[in-house]
Amino acid sequence: MSGLIIAVPSKGRLKEQVEGWLADSGLKLDVSGGARGYVASLRGVADAQVRLLSAADIADALDAGEVHLGVTGEDLLRERGEDLDARVLLLRPLGFGRADLVTAVPKSWLDVDTMSDLEEVAHELLARTGRRMRVATKYLAQTRAFFARHGVADYRIVESGGATEGAPATGAAEIVVDITTTGATLQANGLKVLADGVMLKSQAQLAASLRATWDATALAAAERLLRIVEARAAALRSATLAWPARSDAAEAAVIESLTAAGASRRPSGLLVDSAQIADASLALAAAGLGPVTVSRPDFVFDVNSPALELLRSRLF
Repeated sequence: MSGLIIAVPSKGRLKEQVEGWLADSGLKLDVSGGARGYVASLRGVADAQVRLLSAADIADALDAGEVHLGVTGEDLLRERGEDLDARVLLLRPLGFGRADLVTAVPKSWLDVDTMSDLEEVAHELLARTGRRMRVATKYLAQTRAFFARHGVADYRIVESGGATEGAPATGAAEIVVDITTTGATLQANGLKVLADGVMLKSQAQLAASLRATWDATALAAAERLLRIVEARAAALRSATLAWPARSDAAEAAVIESLTAAGASRRPSGLLVDSAQIADASLALAAAGLGPVTVSRPDFVFDVNSPALELLRSRLF
């Protein structure tokens, strides 16, 4: 197919969140073959085909250049290796699918609170028993890189195929490197996260493959998608202030002050950051302007698209 190929999660909570994010921007997935289909179109973006894959397969497909865009967890993308940025471009963090990749040790290790403490324990274990400390994880690449940065060398990885957090209790490993959202499962298994043991604060990312073949049709469809989701994101953090115009020096002065602080002029008033609604409205009222009404835009389309400009800079 000529055009844009987008990969989104095929199941689970992340699938629901991605569908909700798209729908909030006025973009709807039309799945072929009903709820169990694995191909879809994206209503609102012509020349785009959507593939429904597992989150891990999306990371693989982006890395291999089999899709142009994809939504998956940053933890899965980073597991592709430290040189990921040469092959995959992270365009937008999406604010959902949050989880931390952490190093956790048994709570009974009272004197082990940092990676430096862990390095000492690993060295002592090797000297005393001739055996390296075992680390259970599915995240081999990130574990090796993180441990190397902290000078931890006396360990070996036990690749986990199931419930990683249970490995110390079963005797399969001494510590774990795993993904967690609340930490409750780790605590329930008698584990604690090291103070400096957070490897990655992950969330869902809209990413682009730098290995895919980008033709004009694919890039045009990507531009439409990126501009729409950026405009929706801008609207969610913005508000429009309007008041009866007076066109005098006092009004001009307060508008100049507010625009210098980040507001932007609109034909009917000012567009401000949501966090500045009260301050800006009070400044207008103090200048005798009002009543000030506040409204929320659905979309704020800007001339520039940071994500598109970044993608073009890496492709051409």
